[in-house]
Amino acid sequence: MSAARTGRWLALTAVGGVLVALSATGPANAKAAPPPTPGASYKAAHDTLGPQRLTQDQRELASAKRARAARSYEDLTTRRASAPGSSSSQAGYVLSGGIHQSQQTSYWCGPAAFVITQSAHDEVGGRSQQEAATLLKTDSGGTAWYGININVPDPTGYPMADALNQRLPGAGYAPQALPYEPTASDKTAFKQSIVHNTDNDWAIAGNAWEVPGGPHLAGHPNIEIFHWVSIDGYNSDTAAEQVNYLDPVGGVSTSVIPWAAGVPKSARISADTLTTIMGGRGYVW
Repeated sequence: MSAARTGRWLALTAVGGVLVALSATGPANAKAAPPPTPGASYKAAHDTLGPQRLTQDQRELASAKRARAARSYEDLTTRRASAPGSSSSQAGYVLSGGIHQSQQTSYWCGPAAFVITQSAHDEVGGRSQQEAATLLKTDSGGTAWYGININVPDPTGYPMADALNQRLPGAGYAPQALPYEPTASDKTAFKQSIVHNTDNDWAIAGNAWEVPGGPHLAGHPNIEIFHWVSIDGYNSDTAAEQVNYLDPVGGVSTSVIPWAAGVPKSARISADTLTTIMGGRGYVW
């Protein structure tokens, strides 16, 4: 399977991905370099996706959305700071309310995540994954993050973003690529994105790239897995330090995906960890 196709769980032997420690040379008072993100070197060594490009419209859309999202997130953090007794134990999750579907084949996580993400806004469940797979041009290698033009007016090469905008006119979904090792700014931007989307009744389609030795989603084994999920909420008590996601593997028979039994349909995870998991691919928000 090409790394450009990113919607199928993939069992690989845990080779590579070894993080090499740098020797401590230089002035005694020099700042130590931060430790590398687990799995980042593996992704850098194994990626075959190639350069990504946004259209001018996508760049303008993303810039305008980012400004609005930054303001929404600042408002949230300000309210939290001024609210006496705010505690993460309250678990005040705000959800857009995606309707879960279990993926119907081992490589239909993309179509399943697509219909879940769509349902968060229009509240229609049970849509056809076959129709979604056809629209997304999903094949046995999965659903591409980038590099596939689907049958919509003015395709951009980002099938998930193009399909969501075709199904939800006016939604203004934009792809956000992430480096192999997401920075603190990347992690803050993701928190801004989930707050913005959830507060406006949209979910996010996240493209996970799990690798041996790196962080994994709940119930996923320590192997390489390319996978789509729908992210539909955040914890307002912690300023989106934790988020909620719906996993299409949840509820799948072990005859379809052998390790599916331990995967929940819905789970909560650190926003920073999820950003790391999506490193090398990204999310559509």
